[in-house]
Amino acid sequence: MSAPALRGLPRTVLRLHRTSLIVWALFVLLAIAALVWTVEVTADGALREQDYCARHDRCSILTTMAYSNRIRLVGTFACYSFLAVAAFAGGALIGRELDNGTARLAWTQGISPARWLAAKLTVPAVALVLGGTVLILAFRWGWGAHRSLMDDDWSFDNVFVARGPALIAYALCALAIGALTALVLRRGLPALGVSFAVMVVLHLVLVAGRTSLWPAVTLTSPNWIDPPGGVWQVENGTLLGGRRVEGVDFSLCDGRPPSQTTACLREHGVTGYYAVYHPQSHYWPLHLVETGILLAVAAVAVLVAFRVLGRVTGGAHPRKEAAV
Repeated sequence: MSAPALRGLPRTVLRLHRTSLIVWALFVLLAIAALVWTVEVTADGALREQDYCARHDRCSILTTMAYSNRIRLVGTFACYSFLAVAAFAGGALIGRELDNGTARLAWTQGISPARWLAAKLTVPAVALVLGGTVLILAFRWGWGAHRSLMDDDWSFDNVFVARGPALIAYALCALAIGALTALVLRRGLPALGVSFAVMVVLHLVLVAGRTSLWPAVTLTSPNWIDPPGGVWQVENGTLLGGRRVEGVDFSLCDGRPPSQTTACLREHGVTGYYAVYHPQSHYWPLHLVETGILLAVAAVAVLVAFRVLGRVTGGAHPRKEAAV
């Protein structure tokens, strides 16, 4: 009897949360539609506008800005979609069923708690991987179609996440954190808020440390350094007695003519300049390290969630609970 129940459990999860799955599917389709419309329909007008501006002193850039803003908006919604996943996992997927007792009822119907949680996580995980993959491919195509019309680069948070598997990793991590939070709190609404907050904090921590996930390139020179275009500049400044000092304190040379600024700075101990940056070739190392961190956090959260579930159910077998 338990085997047919297990086979039907994913179908039950799909039916129970079909509204959320439909919303996710519509989000993916609308994002693709917005990208296709922007690239295939509006790009020609933006390119003509850009060409006109290159030959005239006065011109409008509204079409170009609209093009860039639509692409950016899709990337932003895709990047931060994990927050909705965290809220859904904590509040509806797990929290609500623990809150209203339907989870314990399911455990008395020949379905073990572990199998119940596995199905609860597997079904949305598959939907997130499939939808996330489509979103990544669509955004990479849209973002790279006409780079001259875009005013953001690969280091922007929404672009950095939405162009690769970190988008999926964030969603899976949010799913795991939401499930764990719901099992710990056993209340839907508090779990929604806490899982949302935890993912916000995790994201902010990763963003703050993102440039440290891979060794950056460091250049030094006796002259001021202008890093090549397209790089992610982390830091630049002066070498003061062999010590790095971020930025340049031009106030040391107030009153001197510009032609004497360099000599004046040297009089104050400035021996050269430095720049620390990530070239575009560092995108994938940085991105994949962040992806790995998120998947590791998700794996730990899932393992802890199953342990917490064991404590919640007290290790009791569902058939015994049913007999009682």
